[in-house]
Amino acid sequence: MTIRHIALQSLRRRKSKAFFVLIGLTIGVSTTVALTALAAALTSEINHKLDKYGANILIVPHSENLSLSYEGLSLGGFSFETREIREADLARLKTIKNAANIAAVGPMVLGPVRTAGRKVLLAGVDIQATKLLKPWWRFQGRPPGPGEIAAGAEVSRLLGLVPGRVLEVNGQKFDISGTLEPTGSQDDGLLFMSLAPAQALLGKKGLISMVEVAALCTACPISDMVDQITAVLPEAKVTAIQSVVQGRMETIRHFRKFSYIVSFLVLLVSSLVVLVTMMASVRERTAEIGIFRALGFRSSHVMRMVLMEAGLLASLSGLLGYILGLGAGALSLSFLGGGTEAHVTPDPALAACVLGLALALGLAASVYPAMTAARLDPYEALRSL
Repeated sequence: MTIRHIALQSLRRRKSKAFFVLIGLTIGVSTTVALTALAAALTSEINHKLDKYGANILIVPHSENLSLSYEGLSLGGFSFETREIREADLARLKTIKNAANIAAVGPMVLGPVRTAGRKVLLAGVDIQATKLLKPWWRFQGRPPGPGEIAAGAEVSRLLGLVPGRVLEVNGQKFDISGTLEPTGSQDDGLLFMSLAPAQALLGKKGLISMVEVAALCTACPISDMVDQITAVLPEAKVTAIQSVVQGRMETIRHFRKFSYIVSFLVLLVSSLVVLVTMMASVRERTAEIGIFRALGFRSSHVMRMVLMEAGLLASLSGLLGYILGLGAGALSLSFLGGGTEAHVTPDPALAACVLGLALALGLAASVYPAMTAARLDPYEALRSL
């Protein structure tokens, strides 16, 4: 009979203690897997949304401007010089090193216009790019097309604008295609047109007031892209809008740290359960170990026998813990209201790490009980019969 057969027979005879070791390690492993998978799913969801939505780089003309304000009181400012951005220069963005990471470029021209006896700010935008840059825009009606204009929520309220009517702007008449639902931003106070008609109306043909660039992705080096755009557009000021991104990712980083701490504590408790249970098993088998020693088993054989039992249980715990952890992570994600992009998916690398971790913990927690069993005096052990 080999040591492996002895270990298997011992586990069959002592099902209750084997069950405690199995459950203890499985809980620790499944908790670690659930928290790790949940953090990975939430990170993936945020990365997917950042890949898909919103601008995070802003390009505006250089301005030698002095702001005259003090303690919240603004007295205006004095601009020495403002250089316009030429629309044709935006083609240079395709030449930067990370051009493939640019998801959308949204040029915008801004200027004041007169309508209904009021002075209103008009924004000419690229309608197609806006669908990606501002996916939260919702129109009552439709976005403006050729010969049409749309109004922000606040402008619509003040001027009583509704889709289907005609609005005169700077002496020219435009059909109102729709009104923008409230966004809580400056967009509520603007009129919107397609880029080319707005440039013509404002007398800024071929000129751009600002450019929004969407380049949010997992591997996008935003700071490097800002430097690259600055190099190809030296006449413009390029700024990275990263506050929202950093806030969301910082939350995920805190959650990861929290998950590591919780996993460590649970695994520590699981290891103690294994240690206590294996020590109890060794004490219970004192006479049995004495017989093995009397039959010629060396101390190393006894240690291998105890460690093999722990290794078998730890391997099974790692497998069960991985499966249960994925299920628990998926349930937690649905409970937390994860979006459609958030999914807990099997990860072979995580499975391998978990199996190795479970085996290492099981063996480490069983080293002391195995050494205790190996040091038993066979004569003293046989006296307990």
